[in-house]
Amino acid sequence: MTQVAERAGVTKATIYRNYPTKEALISAVTRHQFHMLESRTRAALSEPDAYGAFAAYIIDLFEWMAGDRLLADALSEATVVGPAPVIELISQLIDAAKPSGKLRPDTSAMDVRVLVCGAVLQLNRLGNREPGVWRRYGEMTLAALRPWPEARIASA
Repeated sequence: MTQVAERAGVTKATIYRNYPTKEALISAVTRHQFHMLESRTRAALSEPDAYGAFAAYIIDLFEWMAGDRLLADALSEATVVGPAPVIELISQLIDAAKPSGKLRPDTSAMDVRVLVCGAVLQLNRLGNREPGVWRRYGEMTLAALRPWPEARIASA
């Protein structure tokens, strides 16, 4: 709380007046981060190239989380606040991108959540904050969601 007050340029008393516990402050910041994520997702939905917007969104999400441990923790752990509105918007983004043929036709928001949150959870546990590594996992997530030729699926 001391560091937060210093960075905000206010006294600790001001912080405690608005957020009586550390958990209350973390919850408020996480809610704010989810609102920002929701705005970014809505912006992606408004793009004319749905798959391009989806791909850029996934990469941007990983790059953002590389520098924002609170958001990364909240998404991977889902313990502070639920991301339900964002998940619904991601589902809409996926549905808009599917007609491009660049996403597996069975791709769902659950798939994205498992792939993204799984990678985030491991990167957090490993203490890795290198943006290039996080971007690479974003690219790998996109690769996992691309359609495979029928022959490869049948032989798998």
